[in-house]
Amino acid sequence: MDERTRADVERAEAAIVEHYPRLVRLAYLVLPPSMGRHRKVLTAHGLVQRALPRPGLRRPAGALPAQRGAEAGAGYDLVRRRTLELALAYENRQGLAVLLPPVPFVWGLRLFPRAGGADELALDQALSAVPAPVRAALGLWHLEGLDAEAARAVLERAGVPDPDAALRAAGQLDRQTGARAAALLNSGEFDPCTVQARPTDLLRRRQRVRAAAVMVAALAVGAVALALPGGAGGDRAATPARQALDPGRLLRAPNEQWARTSRVDFTAWPPRGREAGNRELLARALRVWAALPADARITTTPGTSTRPPAEPPRLLYAGLIDNVMVVVFHDGERLVRYAEPEGASPTLHFARVDDADLTSGAGLVIGRGDGWMRYLIAPWVSEVATRDLLAPDAPPHGLHLAPDGVTDRIATPPEAGGTCGHWPAAEFHSSPRIDDNRSFLVTDLGELAPVHLTYLPPPSAGGAGSGEATGPAALHSWARTACTLRSLRGTGVRSVNSWAYAQQVLPENAGTATWVCNRADTWRGPGRAMVQFQPPAGGPRDPGRITGRAVDTAVCSRFGRHVLSDVHWQAKSGKWYLLAAGSSQVGGIDVTGGVRASAEAPTLAVPAAQDARAQVAGRLRDGGSVRALRP
Repeated sequence: MDERTRADVERAEAAIVEHYPRLVRLAYLVLPPSMGRHRKVLTAHGLVQRALPRPGLRRPAGALPAQRGAEAGAGYDLVRRRTLELALAYENRQGLAVLLPPVPFVWGLRLFPRAGGADELALDQALSAVPAPVRAALGLWHLEGLDAEAARAVLERAGVPDPDAALRAAGQLDRQTGARAAALLNSGEFDPCTVQARPTDLLRRRQRVRAAAVMVAALAVGAVALALPGGAGGDRAATPARQALDPGRLLRAPNEQWARTSRVDFTAWPPRGREAGNRELLARALRVWAALPADARITTTPGTSTRPPAEPPRLLYAGLIDNVMVVVFHDGERLVRYAEPEGASPTLHFARVDDADLTSGAGLVIGRGDGWMRYLIAPWVSEVATRDLLAPDAPPHGLHLAPDGVTDRIATPPEAGGTCGHWPAAEFHSSPRIDDNRSFLVTDLGELAPVHLTYLPPPSAGGAGSGEATGPAALHSWARTACTLRSLRGTGVRSVNSWAYAQQVLPENAGTATWVCNRADTWRGPGRAMVQFQPPAGGPRDPGRITGRAVDTAVCSRFGRHVLSDVHWQAKSGKWYLLAAGSSQVGGIDVTGGVRASAEAPTLAVPAAQDARAQVAGRLRDGGSVRALRP
């Protein structure tokens, strides 16, 4: 090996040591989101460590010599390129990179970056919808500080087949996120060097260890413990797992903490219920959670772990609900509802509620029966009323609240397959002490946490942001949409927004139609969107027609505000038309295929046969394009 090659390797090693955090952050951004955060953290560290070239390895043919400088010398350019090559190989499971075991290796712990806020979560969702080269381009811009030309050169050297396409897509995503992208990508949400640790599934791991090995280990630990001074130990020998099962260590928020904190979520709930001091009940609930019995009924929302508590959870409620003893815990990420039905096996319901806020942390389902349910409301909710979403002009009905925050029974919405003649929702009013008597709607979709309903009016109404669905326009819009919520039951939905993104004057003086995009966001991140065409209604319950759907998408969110859809519509004269409408940034619409037409506006209406096949695309005002969503 010549001296120059040895110097390259030495510079590369020095670059990894000096710039290790930024290299790992770049690798973490490029790796596929489908890997999961724990595996991504370990893999990002492993890739950067494997980016060090072997002694005697020469530069590949055609590679440009790196520029020297105080910030990024030849060694840094080399390890950054190799890091990108290894991370990009994971996108389609190609190359040797995906065959090698992760280094470092962690046993018994799951590592993940600290959770960010709503902006970080939304950006993470948007990044999961684009390929690895696009994420790499954003990282080179906002993490590495490169301009477009320098980023293109790095992508080309890293083996990206079409760097220009990656840069264009990254630019479009960057425009959607605005000036926040750089700050968000540098936040703790995307930092794999500052991580939190949680245990893996302790029960499953225990089952995988042979009984003999467990016995030997237990004997060895016992012998060592007896040999130590005070070997019986008492509380001094208590492990974190044992502490988590001690009802005396349960976290209990003070009664008025919610009025003195900026974090208004489940962590501000005080313990309530007549049995909140019943240590036997609380210990029983914790034991069942830690070691799920074979006869226990377990219910989880999608993406929710049933792992035992790693540390003492927070107690939210313990009491008798309709002859069922109920205990509710919160461990910072999940709600865990334990129930002891009389004469039956216990039940546990696990639900993700990480990053809850004033509205999504305002209540939980404390009891449920045949066609009814009860809420336990947050201490900052001063009043609760019920209303039928299918009767938007009917006034709400006040609902009685017990002193411990439990509501009277509320009818549950209809399930899929049956008739949809009503849709009960609860209207919460927050205390003036916290948010000037704000009101908002929630509804039950069969899970532990209710779903927050919001509304965004059409551009003609001057709506600038998502708001609560409590006004007359919002209630009339939801009356035509509520029954579609049945398809979301049991999918872990956090909130659903109804966005009237366009209005269109119909041909033959048939009135004005509204195009609505309903977006459901889940607690685990991915969302789904559905577009409805709503012609002038014959009544407040008259449903619209579904014209487009999308899953695992940013469409109709703050990072996917460009939407377009089309429909075949028949006028009263019997004549058929092709209608299309886009959101406010759609400046023109082109139709090809069985119908050919064009419009220099966000809406289009042309005569077309009922069965004419057409491809509809929109031209954005910034030069981009958007394709119509399909049913």
